[in-house]
Amino acid sequence: MGLDLIQSVFVDNLLPILLAAGAGFALGRTLQPDIKSASRLTFYIFSPCLVFTSLAHVEIAAGEFGKLALLTLSVSAVMAILSFLCGRLLGAGRQLLASLVVASVFVNSGNYGLAANKFAFGERGLARAMVCFVFSTVILYTVGVLVASMGKLSALQAFRKLLTVPAVYGLMAAAMVRWADWRIPLFVDRSVTLLSDAAIPLMLVILGLQIAQARTWPRNRVGLIGAAAFLQLIASPLIALILARAFGLSGVTRQAAVLQCAMPAAVVATILAVEYDLDAPLVTGTVVVTTLLSPLTLTPLIAYLLSSG
Repeated sequence: MGLDLIQSVFVDNLLPILLAAGAGFALGRTLQPDIKSASRLTFYIFSPCLVFTSLAHVEIAAGEFGKLALLTLSVSAVMAILSFLCGRLLGAGRQLLASLVVASVFVNSGNYGLAANKFAFGERGLARAMVCFVFSTVILYTVGVLVASMGKLSALQAFRKLLTVPAVYGLMAAAMVRWADWRIPLFVDRSVTLLSDAAIPLMLVILGLQIAQARTWPRNRVGLIGAAAFLQLIASPLIALILARAFGLSGVTRQAAVLQCAMPAAVVATILAVEYDLDAPLVTGTVVVTTLLSPLTLTPLIAYLLSSG
């Protein structure tokens, strides 16, 4: 794994993503647009469409599909346990604990992960990364919303909030289409696909906007942000590598799955923090820190995955 490979991995696979987010950063510092409105557009329109098109259109062998789903669910479960225990050790209260779990568990497997996999491993990698993204989205819009809303609400109120999330119904609609083998009318398919295509660039722009907005450092959250960053960037890919071997994943399937689990904190985590009144400085700080540090961990990881096959 030479320096030429590492440099090539960064320039060809990660720099384009960072430049796209940089456009959002520049916009945020100059025009200061309303981030909450952009976040809500993603939350209620673009993300559900992306979930539907991803689940309805992905073509992959059933056995491989199941292993990718199992790995995604397993890594998320382990990360949830680790972040919960870490929060308890650091003395986090209910709201902070919910914020830490949301910030630590949910990775940017959509805009960042899909783009990185496509650049690093081609269309085959993208197809498998899409499976991981779909199931991480299922977790995000079910367990994630439940955890986020329980930072303030009771379990029953949190469950009621879950039923109002549009992406849940996007998942149900996609599952019904696949199960019944229905042919989606062309005008519907094109409309939903058009909206889903806007999700990734908009989320990258939101990422840049969030970084631009973080003008002050939340000093009283340094320990929690550091813990979340370690869990996201170090612990998660190591766990993914171990579980990928245990589940018998190999080749591009292993590469895509591990890379998806190694992504920085999800932009959607900041959206959940805004929607459900979590500790925004903690969640946003984690997104900013893990995104800025991610080239340092993702570059050698991609180089390793490419060289190890």
